[in-house]
Amino acid sequence: MTLRLCCPLAAGIFILLVPGLSEGGKLLVVPMVGSHWLSMKEVVQKIAERGHEVVVLKPEVSWQMGEREKHAYTVKTYPVSTKLEDLDNAFQQYLAAHLKSLPLPLYVLELYNISVDVSGKMFLQCSELFSSTETLQYLNQSGFDAILTDPVLMCGATLANYLSLPSVFFMRGFPCNLHYEATQCPSPLSYVPRLFSFNSDHMTFFQRVENTLISFLELFYCNGFYRAAKQLSSEVLQRDVSLTDLLKSASISIMRFDFVFEYPRPVMPNMVFVGGMNCAEKKPLPKVCSFSQITHFPKQCNFMGSGHLVLLILFFFFS
Repeated sequence: MTLRLCCPLAAGIFILLVPGLSEGGKLLVVPMVGSHWLSMKEVVQKIAERGHEVVVLKPEVSWQMGEREKHAYTVKTYPVSTKLEDLDNAFQQYLAAHLKSLPLPLYVLELYNISVDVSGKMFLQCSELFSSTETLQYLNQSGFDAILTDPVLMCGATLANYLSLPSVFFMRGFPCNLHYEATQCPSPLSYVPRLFSFNSDHMTFFQRVENTLISFLELFYCNGFYRAAKQLSSEVLQRDVSLTDLLKSASISIMRFDFVFEYPRPVMPNMVFVGGMNCAEKKPLPKVCSFSQITHFPKQCNFMGSGHLVLLILFFFFS
């Protein structure tokens, strides 16, 4: 049985590695702007270099997505009303909120409010995407095979459902345990600690009670955080949708962290951990860094190279 499964897999990877033996696919990339794009960019470049037609869809105004160097993929922009100054000011306010000295309940509330405000400004660009008739017409007529997206703001996930395309999620994770809930991972409250609880997987009775209370709180703050996304998705898809409805359609979720550094928990077979992708572009640390004795990020930081990740994506969609 093992031999039966391994032979087709090896043959598929061999075909992908040898140029000219397979027809290139057409991939639509819907990234999250800012530092999220820096992790995804190298993977997108490698996919394009292997002969696949890759189109990166981004707003005209964005963070960290200036194309100064040469690249093998195509960039498609859509018009937005947001100015770069608006994004910069929102980020400055976000940073200032983290530096405030407030009592714990007020500090948490301050962070929540500013996070909702910043994500709302960025999600406005997504709503303008679906208001651009020219862009939607281009997307509908381009015949894409799949979507690669960082779904943290739900824009790429909504577009994947709108275009009825298989999707690959490339992400660090969601608040409110969404990336585990959408994939139907078992998540017992007595065993798996919730985000911000700072508990381990070995909890006392009172820590388990705390874990349960946090899980109830997630229902409220996540609905507030993603209220605009749910409303837009329902309008675009012309049906009532929940957050898990948008996310459960993913064919594969590529998680940008290492499983061994997280709490042990059951995961689904279509969840692949690629810890170290954020360290793919290694640069010297500045002298002012507190860890000044370290001059470079170690090579071991890149646990899975972009080449392996490219094969993983291509095997699922273009073999």
